[in-house]
Amino acid sequence: MRLSVLLALLLLSAPLTAQEFRIAPQTSAKIGQRIWENECGGSVTGLTSWNAGENFASLGIGHFIWYPAGVRGPYEESFPGLVRLLITRSAPVPGWLAEAKACPWPTLAAFEAAKHSPRMVELRSLLANTVALQAEHAAARSVDSLPKILAAAPKEERETIRAKFKALSATGAGLYCLMDYVNFKGEGTNPSERYGKIGWGLLQVLQEMPATDAAGAPAAFAAAAKRTLVRRIAAAQKDEGRWRAGWFNRCDSYARGL
Repeated sequence: MRLSVLLALLLLSAPLTAQEFRIAPQTSAKIGQRIWENECGGSVTGLTSWNAGENFASLGIGHFIWYPAGVRGPYEESFPGLVRLLITRSAPVPGWLAEAKACPWPTLAAFEAAKHSPRMVELRSLLANTVALQAEHAAARSVDSLPKILAAAPKEERETIRAKFKALSATGAGLYCLMDYVNFKGEGTNPSERYGKIGWGLLQVLQEMPATDAAGAPAAFAAAAKRTLVRRIAAAQKDEGRWRAGWFNRCDSYARGL
């Protein structure tokens, strides 16, 4: 586990059977760096952020969500799971972070005021030095999404979706697509993350994506993601077209591979 990411990929026929999947350390590092660039522009300061209008901190290369005490929202909280993984792997997690039950900064204003505090500097240092482990956490999250996606999909589409997921997971470039898109736009299984009946998560992209082999899967996924996001923009009641170029640039990175 120190030299590779070891995941249980749930890819076989129901009931799902665990299958070992190994990512080479170099591939894990490349994927982690790419996700860091996508989410934070590759900057250390971007590893600790809180977006205006949101009620949670976004931390690490994948902008993993961390809610303050008593706060919840429509999105899955993913940062505490990363902290548990870092502790398990003997990363130098500060005591205050290991013991924290919730995000210690309750609001955006408090978060911004603490931007240069010792704890925040310590947190950014930890995150900047654990990119590969964060990539493993992102990979585990994408793999965990498969059973949810299959459960949410129409029965007649499940085996086709499973096959597409398997084709993507067969290469580092395809796994990058899965890992990054789940961080980018979610699983697509939560009805609250839709505009009417229009969803834009991994489920919807896999439904849109044509069946292909492992070599062609990243490019097919990239094109399907663009079409899915165009539908989201058209369905939105606010102007989301201003994000189209950035979203498309990110999708283009899926087709380029690692």
